[in-house]
Amino acid sequence: MKKFSLNKEVLRLSVPSIFANITLPLVGMIDMVLAGKIGTTTCIGAVAIATMLFDMLYWNMSFLRLGTSGLVAQAFGRKDQRAAMMAFLRGISTSTLIAMLIWAIQYVFVDCVLYFTNTSPEVERLARSYYFIRIWAAPATLGLYVFKGFFIGMQNATASMIVDLVVNIGNIVLSLVCVAVYLMGFDGIAMGTLLAQYLGLIVAIAIMLIKYRRMFSCLGGKSFKLLAKEVLDRSEIIKFCSLNSNLFIRSLGMLCIYCGFTGLSANYGDTMLAVNAIILKILMLYSFFLDGFAYAGEALTGRFIGAGDSLNLKGTVKIVFRWCWGICIVSAIIYFLWMENLVAFFTDNRSVIATAMHYKAWLIILPVTSCVAFTWDGIYIGATASKPMRNSVILSVIGFFIFYYCMKSTMGVSAIWGAYLLHVIIRGIYLTAVRRKYIVLPQD
Repeated sequence: MKKFSLNKEVLRLSVPSIFANITLPLVGMIDMVLAGKIGTTTCIGAVAIATMLFDMLYWNMSFLRLGTSGLVAQAFGRKDQRAAMMAFLRGISTSTLIAMLIWAIQYVFVDCVLYFTNTSPEVERLARSYYFIRIWAAPATLGLYVFKGFFIGMQNATASMIVDLVVNIGNIVLSLVCVAVYLMGFDGIAMGTLLAQYLGLIVAIAIMLIKYRRMFSCLGGKSFKLLAKEVLDRSEIIKFCSLNSNLFIRSLGMLCIYCGFTGLSANYGDTMLAVNAIILKILMLYSFFLDGFAYAGEALTGRFIGAGDSLNLKGTVKIVFRWCWGICIVSAIIYFLWMENLVAFFTDNRSVIATAMHYKAWLIILPVTSCVAFTWDGIYIGATASKPMRNSVILSVIGFFIFYYCMKSTMGVSAIWGAYLLHVIIRGIYLTAVRRKYIVLPQD
């Protein structure tokens, strides 16, 4: 594959993901906007806390997508359809079992988390209401992780895009309907998310049955009972989970940072919680563009490692990094020029808007400083090199909290943003330093 065609392949895989990802921040924006229109900063803060609750549940489980994608991509490169299907089936089985566990511990979980979160009684009440509605989407949410990982691993960004669009647009429309038409108020935001997750799962299943029905033949025509016994074989499930244990730890570390960010913000009052939540949503806008190319790097890295293609593996890394740097620089410029307009989209509260502008510098700096870490993530996932990803996040978590507690007395709220900046720098430096050891072909 020539360099030009490799660039086209990167674009083929990244553009659908970017297109779908554009709608994802819109979901968060609509939730924030609806909360802002329904009530005061209390409602915005409640959305932030409720989102944190689900981040704590689901981010730990992102290994379901990450692990599935890397394993399937390498199986695709080897042209091993059976290995790809078994990775998918074990992922679905694992996601279903985890969803059942989440349902079982839902009351204990929310009580424990909110006990250690310093919020006003009204914010807590609204967050609980949101949580106990959306929690019933757990099987669909986790199942979609596996489907998306399978589609990306099979180099099918279009299928992943279709599912994302259905979920994200459905979330927006259904939330608006529940709030504006059925007058469900704050609970309508959660109900819209719940319904959209199951709608997306139905579409993912349909795509799987239509597009990949022939791959089921590679399972050997076994009866459902025999196939289920093979998929749920205890030793194989343990092996599958073991392969992804580093990704689980990595997700747990990322969760500590993002939930720590929200929890620490809550210590400064509802207004500051709302400000930081909005700025973080705006910051995520660029990362969703970046993720499109990270997904391309993920799919192609796994494919070329599986195929033993060293030349195109190196070419993929170079091309993906060039696109990601361009996105980060453009994003920083956009934030510099239009931050106030972006904040105003979320809320009409002049106090929140004015306060947010004091933290403009962080929004401009972070896209460029986080580019390296975010880009390497996709490449390392494709290489199924989970150990360095785990180590980089462990170091970044330590750096995040040490920086905040050492600097909070002098920097105040800015210490939270400084800690966030430090954590992405640590990840980027570490993953760059060890790249030659892990981003290699098996025979190397």
